[in-house]
Amino acid sequence: MKKLLSIAIQASIDAGSTIMEVYAKKIDIEFKEDKSPLTQADKNANDVINNYLIDTGIPIISEENTQLDYSQRKDWEYCWIVDPLDGTKEFIKRNGEFTVNIALIKDGSPLLGVIYVPVSKTLYYTLEDASKSYKIELVNEKVSLDFIFKHSIEIKPSTKNSELIRIVGSRSHLNEATKKFISKIEKKIKTEIVSKGSSLKFCLVAEGTADVYPRFAPTMEWDTAAGQAICQAVGVKVIDNKTKLPLRYNKENLLNSNFLVSV
Repeated sequence: MKKLLSIAIQASIDAGSTIMEVYAKKIDIEFKEDKSPLTQADKNANDVINNYLIDTGIPIISEENTQLDYSQRKDWEYCWIVDPLDGTKEFIKRNGEFTVNIALIKDGSPLLGVIYVPVSKTLYYTLEDASKSYKIELVNEKVSLDFIFKHSIEIKPSTKNSELIRIVGSRSHLNEATKKFISKIEKKIKTEIVSKGSSLKFCLVAEGTADVYPRFAPTMEWDTAAGQAICQAVGVKVIDNKTKLPLRYNKENLLNSNFLVSV
C-alpha cells in the first residue's frame, strides 16, 4: 500500500505540473456531450496519471477515460478512481481552486486518497493504512517522496463545541435544498458560509476549517472518491442521503446520490 500511495502522490504532482503549463497560456475550451467544459489540461493530466497507474495492474476509472460497461467492472476488488482536473470551471476562471484527485477503491469503499492543488502546490493524502491524513505545501514539485512523508503535517477535523457552524457552500449559488438545510441549522445556531471550489470542500472539513459540507447537486464518483478517503481517515463521515451509509464506488451508475460531509 505504501508503494501504491507513493505512485499516486507522484502521479498527482506531475499531473499538476502539466496542468500549470496550460494554465500559463491561453486556455482553449471544448464542451463534452453533457455541456461540461474540457481543456487540454484535463487531457494532458489524464495521460500523465494513466502512465503512472497502468503499471500497477489495477484498473482505472477516470473522468477522461472511456467508461467500461458495468459487466466488465462489477467483479473488480480494487480500482483507481481519478479526476485529472477537478474544477475545470475554476481552472478556466483562473481562481486557483482546482485539484488533481486520485483514489484507490477496495470493494466499493475508498481506501487511499490523494488531492493535489497545483496553484498552491498543496498536497493532501491519507496514510497507507488509511488511519490518518496529512497535508504539505511543497516548496517545488521536484521534492522527494521521503521529504514529503517526513515534513507533512497531520490534519484533523474541528472538535470545538462552537456557537458557530461553518458550512461549505456559496451564498450566490445555493440551490433550494441547500438553502433549506442551512435554514434549519440557522434556527438553532449561527452559521457561516465558507466558499471553495472542487474537492477542496472535503479538505476544509477534514482539516477543521469548516464543519459540514452538504451536497444537494449532482456529482460523479471521481469528484468525491479521494476527498472521501481523506475525510474518512480522520473520522469525518461522507454519508449518502438515500442509504444513510457512506458513498459507494464502482457502481453500475457512476453518478453519486446527494450526500453530507460532517464529523
